[in-house]
Amino acid sequence: MSEERMTFKVTDEAGKEIECEVLFTFESDETKKNYMVYTDNTTDEEGNTKVYASIYNPNEAETKLIPIETEKEWKIIETILEELQTKAAESMNEQ
Repeated sequence: MSEERMTFKVTDEAGKEIECEVLFTFESDETKKNYMVYTDNTTDEEGNTKVYASIYNPNEAETKLIPIETEKEWKIIETILEELQTKAAESMNEQ
């Protein structure tokens, strides 16, 4: 069974197209906003995959990524990422 990847392209400051992969989306009960967490599948100096997050409106035909500007919103996203990492580590330990 193959899981379909959701991807989209963005254009960087230099005009280069970059393909990004959507990791997950969610709606926050606290902020009433929808968030998209995604990666361009590049890594940082420590070898960790770079992950980004933006606000988006799932009801728009063309998705626009809106920057997250509040510390509260970043905390919500960080908490979810930490929970996912913990679950992933637990499931790997069970194998």
